[in-house]
Amino acid sequence: MVKAHNLGFPRIGSKRELKFALESYWKGESSRDELKAVGAELRQRHWRVQASLDLVPVGDFSFYDQVLDTSFMVGNLPERVRGFDGDDLDNYFRVARGRSAAGGDRHDACGVAAGEMTKWFDTNYHYIVPEFGIDTEFELDASRLLEQLHEARTSGIEAKPVIIGPVTYLWLGKAKDDSDRLALLPRLLSVYAELLETLAREGVEWVQVDEPILVTELRPAWAHALRDTYHQFRASGVKLMLATYFGTLDENLYLLANLPVAGLHVDAVNGRGEVQALLGQLPGHKVVSLGVVDGRNIWKSDLCVLLDWLEPIAERLGDRLWLAPSCSLLHVPVDLGSEQKLDGEIRSWLAFAVQKLAEVGLLATALNDGRDAVKAELDANRADVAARRNSSRVHDPTVQAALATVDPALGRRRSGYVERAPKQAALLNLPAFPTTTIGSFPQTAGIRQARSQFKAGALDEAGYRVAMQAEIARSVREQEALGLDVLVHGEAERNDMVEYFGEQLDGYAFSQFGWVQSYGSRCVKPPILFGDISRPEAMTVEWIRYAASLTDKPMKGMLTGPVTILNWSFVRDDQPRSVSCHQLALAIREEVLDLERAGVRIIQIDEAALREGLPLRKSQWKDYLRWAVESFRLAANGVADETQIHTHMCYSEFNDIIASIAEMDADVITIETSRSDMELLDAFDSFDYPNEIGPGVYDIHSPNIPTEDHIVQLMRKAAKRIPSERLWVNPDCGLKTRQWNEVIPALTNMVAAARTLRASA
Repeated sequence: MVKAHNLGFPRIGSKRELKFALESYWKGESSRDELKAVGAELRQRHWRVQASLDLVPVGDFSFYDQVLDTSFMVGNLPERVRGFDGDDLDNYFRVARGRSAAGGDRHDACGVAAGEMTKWFDTNYHYIVPEFGIDTEFELDASRLLEQLHEARTSGIEAKPVIIGPVTYLWLGKAKDDSDRLALLPRLLSVYAELLETLAREGVEWVQVDEPILVTELRPAWAHALRDTYHQFRASGVKLMLATYFGTLDENLYLLANLPVAGLHVDAVNGRGEVQALLGQLPGHKVVSLGVVDGRNIWKSDLCVLLDWLEPIAERLGDRLWLAPSCSLLHVPVDLGSEQKLDGEIRSWLAFAVQKLAEVGLLATALNDGRDAVKAELDANRADVAARRNSSRVHDPTVQAALATVDPALGRRRSGYVERAPKQAALLNLPAFPTTTIGSFPQTAGIRQARSQFKAGALDEAGYRVAMQAEIARSVREQEALGLDVLVHGEAERNDMVEYFGEQLDGYAFSQFGWVQSYGSRCVKPPILFGDISRPEAMTVEWIRYAASLTDKPMKGMLTGPVTILNWSFVRDDQPRSVSCHQLALAIREEVLDLERAGVRIIQIDEAALREGLPLRKSQWKDYLRWAVESFRLAANGVADETQIHTHMCYSEFNDIIASIAEMDADVITIETSRSDMELLDAFDSFDYPNEIGPGVYDIHSPNIPTEDHIVQLMRKAAKRIPSERLWVNPDCGLKTRQWNEVIPALTNMVAAARTLRASA
């Protein structure tokens, strides 16, 4: 019999219960026990949803991040958080965000340095980067995993513990000295061996071990580490299901096929063409799990097409065939059943986490009992897939015609940066080390209440506009009082930097509860890009023009770039992503030109997600970077020389794509550097970046407030790589998630630091 299982389930809750419980605890408004109770209730609820599966993942729940969970499980705590008394959960939050709960111990009053955060492979999920050194030691603490295992078993769940593999764990981390991470593998393997022995004593049959680095281009040393690791685990006493996802195996296929494990999970959405080759290399006893339902997008699977492909495989493998989503469902919303306001036609094309598990179950039933056993469900699925394919709402001939006329000249500025810079300097008249922010200011309770009332119809459009103008005016007043040089309007009217624009573009749809975890308690609700994109009317001009009328200082227009809108949306899968991105670029270009016509002379086009769209294999980067850079340039470069174009990128490594970033030809780029202590500027040691740069000096994802001296030191590090006349001073990201009582002192110190730098220049 074909088995159905799952790799991981969203942990935030269908109504973001975990988010609100975390934030309540961090504020000191609820107890640790209350937070843990919410976690336990969510786990029980999610296990019930998955109870019909043959095996249910356990250990996929986390209070912040699964990689950080692994660090604590193997005893890899940064030295700065060792020696604290109290619950381990508080130490956990110190690493995650710099401090635990308000009203905690003395040390939490000032906080510690939070762990570095970066993107999980090519997703929009952020993980806390493990820290290593030559003296790093490991010690097993399996209490969290064992507690969840016991909970699941008490509930009658057929549990399959899920852990991150040791080689991937080392690969994800950073050495804080000159040591080799792989030199730590023998120490780490002894802890993993102890963990597997512990699970065997608990009577566990299967353990899922995630090694997603197998879909990347591995250096020989890392490939050897995988071979050595799993040969050492052969006698562990449990069956290992080695899981890969997010891409194709390519040259690693032979390596994976020959690892001595009981089962393999592969991404059969991205790597379907490799499955037959993989099956041809496997011994007759090994289980194969095929990830046939897309775990990262929200479109219904074409079940009949999948069955046509799977039936011969099932006949060949019998009970050695397992079915699952392609990866953990962490990356999709929880339940489409919550969506009562979504357009009915578009809703019929979608599947969220709960529905994706139902698809896996339907496929398994059809293979085990025949298609007639699920005939009604297959007929309904066939009709929905055909309706989407043929819908006139998906295809717009006008948009397609406009895209066909795009000329490469549209992506080129009239003059080079060297010619543009003096014109901009003369117009803007900014001091050395100019200060600005990335765009958003705190989304206060008043803003959220006005938005909710407006959506509910309790506040009319005129009243909503007045409320938002009042918040914009407050942001402008605060910035002028702080002494910032380039102001922003604060984005009070924006619910999200992507959703806000998607709501005003044709070709997008929006869920009500389609939340996905980005990191910790931060959730995003990606819009659904279902059709050809166009901009019916201006989207931001009214708000920016109003803000500019309140000040004599330069006002920066704020837009989200086409690549980020694409990468932070659920994107249609019926045409190349590059086509959708170019459609978005044309729409944003129209907005840029409207802002310029309105007198806005600084326009920031955020491309926070540029790097995360990179294919996991460097051999495929060139094509992606070509169309991504083309899209940005198409959106940005229709303006006059005097108009200064900014862009922003955050929480990604840029060293290996710095040349492409330079090709974007933005006048100013702002990037995250505070958590990495300016490490991200290492790229400029060997690359002469031609334009201006603002290295972020205020870590806005931590409640810690940077001191003036700390900011000065960071900027002096930056000035060793970038000429000081081309440096800006700014936070590393938008401030919407912070409170005004944090933002004001932090920005006060930032402005003071800029003055100190000017005085010593």
